[in-house]
Amino acid sequence: MAVNDGEVTPVLAQLRIAAIGIICKAPQPGRSKTRLATAIGEVAASELSACFLRDVAASIEAVPEVIGRRGYGVYAPAGTEHIMRQLLPAGFGLLLQAGDDLGYVLLGATRALLDAGHDCVLLVNGDSPTLPPRLLAEAVAALREPGDRMVLGPASDGGYYLIGLKQPHRHLFTDIAWGTETVARSTCERAAEIGLATTMLGEWYDVDDVQTLHWLQDELAGRSTRFRGGGFAVASRAFLKAGLQIGL
Repeated sequence: MAVNDGEVTPVLAQLRIAAIGIICKAPQPGRSKTRLATAIGEVAASELSACFLRDVAASIEAVPEVIGRRGYGVYAPAGTEHIMRQLLPAGFGLLLQAGDDLGYVLLGATRALLDAGHDCVLLVNGDSPTLPPRLLAEAVAALREPGDRMVLGPASDGGYYLIGLKQPHRHLFTDIAWGTETVARSTCERAAEIGLATTMLGEWYDVDDVQTLHWLQDELAGRSTRFRGGGFAVASRAFLKAGLQIGL
């Protein structure tokens, strides 16, 4: 896991500061939200991805400071730091992803942020613009309970939108069929195999395709019966209100 100079700095050991990292790719046309791009176009998909990152970062910033937290962009590819700096709040750190395998990315980010002195690490995806700040606060509180443990936020597609740890357990990230509906279940099985206590959060969702984009539109319009109490998603709301046409 490569660390940008001055971006990830040690925190005071006596302070409890949770690291909350967004796993993301810098929004670029043709490289962002490729499934959505087939329906809405590459430029619109890239712009919407940027909105998602702004909104997830805002959810992190909405977690009360008294809890002790700092946001990070755990990003790829190298050389896109200027894009990430424009999207994320000034107080966020940047951490370059380790390779292309998601398991290595997650393990490397967990290890790097713990090594920086954080008492716990939450890693969240960059595709959940209405991610409720309350879920992040619940995850931090759970991790600060006595004993080692994992916190997992299951996603509607069988993956997870959040994983929280106090130790970098490699076993949680090995032999996982990433991108399938078995990811969250397999991760819980890995935790059980090493005797790691698990706290489950409420379900939330990623916006990866046209169907889940419709879910987002329904939620923002107050029509969703499945997802309620999410963040306001200021950037995504404004972009969609401006007239994005899905063409369906």
